[in-house]
Amino acid sequence: IGTGVLELVASVLILIPSLVWLGSVLAFGLMAGAIGMHVTLLGIEVRGDGGQLFVYALIVAICAAYSFWQSRSTIPATIKRFLPLFLQ
Repeated sequence: IGTGVLELVASVLILIPSLVWLGSVLAFGLMAGAIGMHVTLLGIEVRGDGGQLFVYALIVAICAAYSFWQSRSTIPATIKRFLPLFLQ
């Protein structure tokens, strides 16, 4: 339930123009966790889904990374100073 709530929060943040970067970071982090679980404990295929959930997690992670890249100009200066130069 907690992961689902965080996914909902990420999707709402992505809809707010000034917070797209934050929603993208949250979504990417959640999907990195999902991908990590598939690779280590669950396996790519879970309950005969043919790897569909794993592919969905990859797609969301890629879209979140792209969304972050596109919205990097809206990141507040106080946070930008901690980012590497290629993200500024």
